Amino acid sequence: MSVGAADLLTRDEIKFFTRRSNVAGAVAIAWSWAVIAGCFAAVVLVPHPAVFVAAVILVGGRQLALAVAMHEAAHGTMFRTRWCNEVLVDWLCARPVWSDVARYRVHHLGHHAHTGTERDPDLGLALAEPMSRGSLVRKLLRDVSGLSGLRRVLGLLAIDAELLQYDVGGNPRRAKLRSRGYHLRALLRNVWRPIVANAVLFGVLAVLGHAWVYSVWIVAYLTMFSLVLRVRSLAEHACTARTDDQLLNTRTTRANLLARMTFAPLHVNYHLEHHLLPTVPYWQLPKLHRRLAAKDALPPQSLASGYMHVLQLVSRP
Repeated sequence: MSVGAADLLTRDEIKFFTRRSNVAGAVAIAWSWAVIAGCFAAVVLVPHPAVFVAAVILVGGRQLALAVAMHEAAHGTMFRTRWCNEVLVDWLCARPVWSDVARYRVHHLGHHAHTGTERDPDLGLALAEPMSRGSLVRKLLRDVSGLSGLRRVLGLLAIDAELLQYDVGGNPRRAKLRSRGYHLRALLRNVWRPIVANAVLFGVLAVLGHAWVYSVWIVAYLTMFSLVLRVRSLAEHACTARTDDQLLNTRTTRANLLARMTFAPLHVNYHLEHHLLPTVPYWQLPKLHRRLAAKDALPPQSLASGYMHVLQLVSRP
């Protein structure tokens, strides 16, 4: 029988951990864009290949942070104010990385309702058994080379054209084939907002006289963003138990400073805690983790000591 938050926490504790904050949401988004701006400034001030690579790594991590902020908004926890979750996060976080809060919410709530079962729409991201080390290395190389990113872009175009059903779980299904005009109109209807968001970013850089710096954003999106998406996804559910027990089908991963800058922004590494109580805002997750640990409620098999540990757990020689 699945254990829920009400079995482990008192009503007052749940009320405490589910408090939301407009300030915390604003600070997280402002910090992500400040880091991105700092990376852009660095490649202008020090136009060296090593600086460009470092900027790509950090910007890719911040692109994941924007995607995680979208995830928070889909749960209604990024801000206390609904408009901020629905509109502000959509334009400042989701659209720049070619996503949107509304469609993501419908898909993601299905994942929470059916985690670890055959009805889980993200089951394609949750390996049942470890893959070979060679397979893992090939996947990671495709990520850093940009091949995964190009494939993702083609998939997003097909989703926006409604040739494929919306999916972030790695197994998109074909949508009903209609006329070319229908699919073209669907593409235009869905893709204009990401185009506008990226055009604004490019425009700001162009006005400042450094349009070429936008290449950092594109390269990061095609490479580092793909890498951090994969590793974060593997950490959350891969090689956990196929059960509806939230304490066993989800993993929490310890994150050091480097991991928080890349694979685990906005405390997304506390994933077991998030599944146990999805209405907890990101900034409350470390506190919830400590409370559950004090109650000895976190199974050892659902905890990883770091992201290298995760890669060991999900692969075999």
